Amino acid sequence: MAELKKNIVLVGGGGHCISVIDIIENGNEFNILGILDSNSKENNLLGYKILGGDNLIPELVNENTYFLITVGQIKNYSIRKKISKILIENNAKLATVISSLAYVSKHANIEEGTVIMNHAVVNAKSKIGKNCIINTKSNIEHGVSIGEFCHISTCAVVNGESVIGNGTFIGSNATISNNITIKENSIISAGKFIK
Repeated sequence: MAELKKNIVLVGGGGHCISVIDIIENGNEFNILGILDSNSKENNLLGYKILGGDNLIPELVNENTYFLITVGQIKNYSIRKKISKILIENNAKLATVISSLAYVSKHANIEEGTVIMNHAVVNAKSKIGKNCIINTKSNIEHGVSIGEFCHISTCAVVNGESVIGNGTFIGSNATISNNITIKENSIISAGKFIK
């Protein structure tokens, strides 16, 4: 007998949400109940209903429903942090969404609220904190530690044993060399090489 899918509500209805919907549709874990977006002028996104704003979170929280923050994070994570606070206050269950096209080592640790996008690689003994975006084709090498609310952009590379502080944004095609520590709330520009 097929396992029942878990219900999920997506919080944020912009471009990042579109990419996450695609990943969820190509997997077998979640059934999308709808999207919360206070600023949306539309009533649906890719066929999923915009249910209303963040104020609906308390009434949607139940034992069978998960939530994922699908607001993007370019440089600043304050909106994502604010949504997280509301979810925590309401005892909401956070989803972890991993693309079926990603490679995540069984020896890696991925915390709740994080999304691993298509063709990303997370190697052995790496740890990804809560509410992170590990974007398309990014490469997290062995033994890397990534804090909470980090966004590792498309095709970025974080080499072995490096430590990425909370709230850090690493731009597309940036490369972090081995054994590098990046302090909290850093912004690493696209294409930059940190050694």
